[in-house]
Amino acid sequence: MKILLLGGTGEARKLAGVLTGAGVEVMSSLAGRTTDARQPVGEVRTGGFGGADGLADWLRDHPVDAMIDATHPFAATMTAHAVAASRDTGVPLLVLRRPGWTRGPDDTWHWADSTTAAADLLPTLGSRVFLTIGRQGLDAFATTGLWTLARCVDAPEPRPTWCTLILARGPFALADEIGLLRENSIDVLVTKDSGSSQTAAKLAAARELELPTLIIRRPPLPAGLETVESVDGAAQWVMRLSHSSST
Repeated sequence: MKILLLGGTGEARKLAGVLTGAGVEVMSSLAGRTTDARQPVGEVRTGGFGGADGLADWLRDHPVDAMIDATHPFAATMTAHAVAASRDTGVPLLVLRRPGWTRGPDDTWHWADSTTAAADLLPTLGSRVFLTIGRQGLDAFATTGLWTLARCVDAPEPRPTWCTLILARGPFALADEIGLLRENSIDVLVTKDSGSSQTAAKLAAARELELPTLIIRRPPLPAGLETVESVDGAAQWVMRLSHSSST
């Protein structure tokens, strides 16, 4: 079998290794937006396809048995393109999405449906902000007038002057996150519901310091998609597909 794996996440890298080890040929596709991105095993292509039509054309020119979308939970445009290309070409599609974060009894969470809505709500929750939403959508918070510490993997272009920017890649330790919040007198955390265990320590730190957390909801997945929440689930889907195609 050959699989096109739309990747860029830790789950995608792990799945590429699992499938390759099981004898499945994997082509991982990375958007190429992150500098020095961790590379999966197997064949890798970097860069966009040119929208849904471009992805469909690529699938026709490079036949694969299935496509797995293991992109970031907030990569809604790529998922929409995968859905459309799957429909147009008949290539089976599976979406691998890690579960979102679960609120604990001691958490003070507030929810917003978008970065704009979060920026509007933020001044009611605090005045010194730890902003951890990545570089995309950062500018929505530029006009809040609040002191902001923003953490990203790569710097936005142009580099913002309205916030203090730190560049770092997880995983982050709980003690370090608590220290960062205390050193900067942070009184509110803003993040996305990415669900990644590598960056979950900031939620525990906010809980420890009894700080409110403002979380941006994930965009909804298109209806009717076949989805799994784990690498094991995705690997089992591929094995079932392989078995059914060989019988």
